Amino acid sequence: MRVYIWTLPTRVFHWMLVVFIVAAYLTSQEESFLNIHAAFGYGVGILILFRIIWGFIGPKYSKFKDFPLSIKEAIDFTKNIFNPKKLYVGHNPAASFVMIAIIFTTAFVVISGVLTYGVQEARGILAFLNSPLFKEMEIFEEIHEIFVNLLMLLVVAHLGGVFVDRVLHKEQGVLESIFSGYKNIDAKSVKLNLFQIVVATIFLTFAAITPIVAIAFDTPLTKSVYKKIDYESKNSNFVNECGSCHTLYPPFTLPKESWVKLMKPKELLNHFGDDASLDEDIRADIERFLVNNSSEHSTKEAAFYIGQSAKNKDIIAITKTSYWKKRHKEIKKELFESKKVRSKANCKACHSDIEDGLIEDINIKIPKEDS
Repeated sequence: MRVYIWTLPTRVFHWMLVVFIVAAYLTSQEESFLNIHAAFGYGVGILILFRIIWGFIGPKYSKFKDFPLSIKEAIDFTKNIFNPKKLYVGHNPAASFVMIAIIFTTAFVVISGVLTYGVQEARGILAFLNSPLFKEMEIFEEIHEIFVNLLMLLVVAHLGGVFVDRVLHKEQGVLESIFSGYKNIDAKSVKLNLFQIVVATIFLTFAAITPIVAIAFDTPLTKSVYKKIDYESKNSNFVNECGSCHTLYPPFTLPKESWVKLMKPKELLNHFGDDASLDEDIRADIERFLVNNSSEHSTKEAAFYIGQSAKNKDIIAITKTSYWKKRHKEIKKELFESKKVRSKANCKACHSDIEDGLIEDINIKIPKEDS
């Protein structure tokens, strides 16, 4: 008997969730795609919110109360997997536990992701948390990764269950039901009412549009609290004396003690191989500006990590910090020596926004090696 079990909203939710999670995972591998990653994360969040609501107002078999969430039944089902004593119209006990775990684990993935995005990157709807919590950014990132790894395990378990059903209980058409909504089982078909149709339409449309809007437009979903800094208006001596010879490194890229050492008259006599001596008034003015805007005074991710790795160490070059080395360890030596880059100190070759006082992950553009 062919019975309609999974309605269109349930199936659309399922496949949208698959596509969004895959897109979010793939874009997480490249820092310049961070905003796209976040955009799909928001989409996943809306889908999960819909599924939780759908678990209470949806049709039979999609409601949580229809999930056979019994440990005893799950054990019996597993023991008799080759010759089941009972056929389940909706999810079987094992699948029910996995689905509930996937729904709520995904919710925590989204929540921890939005928190990390806000605290670490100062972007998105929780960007206001950057200032009070930026020193704890690693904790939020680690929590996010834990939930992501747990979700991957649950997805594997889910796919394993589908495979087992396909091999052992092919006649029920479990795999096909994910596409058609129909299973071969003796039961009563489900039907949506007007309220369910309206709610599903609103949520699924909203979920589909959100990533597009977040990617295409400058919205609070991905907007940064940081603005470009006009250093010329802040300190013209800094721009004229420092920016005329090399990349204009933002003051937040080194801690106070590093700037104090770097700006000492005797250090400027041999400034990385050049004589960068300055009139005392200008030198003191630039030093004050650098110290007053050093890494200790910034909540930016780069400022925090560079400051931590240079603190209490005799370091006056960003490239000598453990953080810089860690972030650039995958880049080949040949690229730094190429005509497009020429030196590890030439940060603006990849960080187009560095002289605007930013260093945003999404603006990283690594040049191709010389052919």
